[in-house]
Amino acid sequence: MAGVCNKPPDFLSPSGNQVLRPALGSVVTLNCTAWVVSAPYCPLPSIQWLKNDLPLGNESHYDLREESWVKANLSEVLVTSVLGVNLTSAEDYGAFTCSVQNASSSSFTLWRAGPAGHLTAVLASLLVLLVLLLAALLYVKCRLPVQLWYQDVYGEVEMNDGKLYDAYVSYSDSPEDRKFVNFILKPQLERRRGYKLFLDDRDLLPRAEPSADLLVNLSRCRRLIVVLSEAFLGRPWCSHSFREGLCRLLELTRRPIFITFEGQRRDTRAHPALHLLRQHRHLVTLLRWRPGSVTPSSDFWKELQLALPRKVQYRPMEGDPQIRLQDDKDPMLTVQGRVPEGRTLDPELDPDPEGDLGVRGLVFGEPPALPPASGVLLGEGRGSEMDVSDLGSRNYSARTDFYCLVSKDDM
Repeated sequence: MAGVCNKPPDFLSPSGNQVLRPALGSVVTLNCTAWVVSAPYCPLPSIQWLKNDLPLGNESHYDLREESWVKANLSEVLVTSVLGVNLTSAEDYGAFTCSVQNASSSSFTLWRAGPAGHLTAVLASLLVLLVLLLAALLYVKCRLPVQLWYQDVYGEVEMNDGKLYDAYVSYSDSPEDRKFVNFILKPQLERRRGYKLFLDDRDLLPRAEPSADLLVNLSRCRRLIVVLSEAFLGRPWCSHSFREGLCRLLELTRRPIFITFEGQRRDTRAHPALHLLRQHRHLVTLLRWRPGSVTPSSDFWKELQLALPRKVQYRPMEGDPQIRLQDDKDPMLTVQGRVPEGRTLDPELDPDPEGDLGVRGLVFGEPPALPPASGVLLGEGRGSEMDVSDLGSRNYSARTDFYCLVSKDDM
């Protein structure tokens, strides 16, 4: 029966060789628990601790507690040993092994937590900060182009609303404002951007009340652009009743656009009208003209285009819609004997590109003399090769740009 006492124990803790990385100065608790097969004649099992394959000494920084429980039938014994290790120096780290009956063992390996963990955390923090800075930079650089792309693709199309102009431009009659509107603002918006502007240098709101002309003109425009120069801010209603005038404008138009200028005098920058507009940025669009805004790629024009209606670009149709749908190959619709770009014309169907009836003769006056009989049969001439039987069936009533076979010189 001695073989029963020599059976290997069943370790509950640790389940295998465990590796721990406690910090220096901490206290680690190592729990070694095992079931040991026993019998009435077997000695009581005990647990022995080893450090680096050497018996553990009686140092003060070790705390050892042992307990055991025996089953009622004395068939198994549960032994537990708890070792507390106070890590005060680098020598306290190592491999701790718990052995039962000097036959079976299980180990704990203590490694010192070096600066690598902190380095990883620092590198991760720097990486996150770099990603945030890159995202902020991309937002600043690409915000307006992305918004313009979204407006061009998914923006609201303001069509068939009875409006004749895209924007109503109000400015003062000073020479500086006239130059800015006529030589900078209008060419950029109309020629380069395709907008249609209505210019007006009269007082926008005399006595803070809209005039009849203003009501009519604003009703024909989709937006309102106000050039807030020093001369414009010098008008009486801007100084005394701008709040009431702004309320009237908000009732008449959709989100008015106000253009201010950088470099204005200090008293102009502190104007009550500008202070009121800054307070109501959520109701208006406030743009600032800077010295570098004159370039077409500046942020000023992008922000202004975002505030204006979306422009829809239509592809011009090739040729006339009537002949495009009917696939008409009539050489009469060919200008100066040339086919429009993108269209092909079979030369066999157009023997004379200058006209349907060949060389044009006189219309008024005596008919030309008949050529002498040469024995050539009718039907062998050039005119017999052209089929003009379908000219009367073609529909030219809807066309207004076809040329007449009778010129002015013939009449």
